[in-house]
Amino acid sequence: MIITDRFLIEFDKALRTLFAPAATTREVPGSQEAEGGLSSEERNHASALMRVNHVGEVCAQALYQGQALACRNPVLRQALEKAADEETEHLAWTERRLVELGGRKSLLNPLWYLGALAFGVGAGKLGDPWSLGFLAETERQVEAHLDDHLSALPAQDIKSRAIVKQMRLDEISHAETAVRLGARELPAAARKAMTIASRMMTRTAYYV
Repeated sequence: MIITDRFLIEFDKALRTLFAPAATTREVPGSQEAEGGLSSEERNHASALMRVNHVGEVCAQALYQGQALACRNPVLRQALEKAADEETEHLAWTERRLVELGGRKSLLNPLWYLGALAFGVGAGKLGDPWSLGFLAETERQVEAHLDDHLSALPAQDIKSRAIVKQMRLDEISHAETAVRLGARELPAAARKAMTIASRMMTRTAYYV
C-alpha cells in the first residue's frame, strides 16, 4: 500500500509538471515592466529561448524528483524538495512568458522529463556525495547557459531578461547549497558528457 501511494504521488507530480499550469508564490520578475517593442523576428527568438529555459525547468523537476526518490538522508531530501519548489516557480515564470510572447512549450517535454528522471534516480543511487556533485555541476552548467541567454535575448526584452536574471541567482544558490551539504566534484569526463547532453537538448528544444 505504501509503495502504491508513493507511486501515485510521484506520478501526480509528473502529470502536474507536464500538463498543469505551474504556480508561483513569488512575483514574476519583470511583471511590472512594460512590454518592449520587439520585432516579429526578435519575438520568435526570445520565445524560442524561453522555451529552452522552460524545458530546463521541466528537467529540473524530474531531476530533483529522481534524486529525492533515491535519497535516504532526510536532511538532503528536504534540501532537494526545497530546491524543487523554487524550480517550480521558474517553471511558472517561463511558462507565463512563453504565453506572453505567443510561443509554445516543447513538444518533447515528456521525453525530456523521463530522461532527467532517470538521471536523477541514477545519481541518487550512487550515494549522497555523488548525487550532490551531480546537482552542483548541473546548476553550474545551467548558470552558464543562462548567462548565454542574457547575451542572446534582445536588449529591449526587459521582461524575459528579468526572469532569466532571477533564475540565474537561484541556480547559483542551489549549487552553493549542494557544495555545503557535501557535494563531490565530478570527474572531467562526466562533466563533459553532461555538457554534450545539455547542448543537444537546448539546440533541439529551440526548434521543437
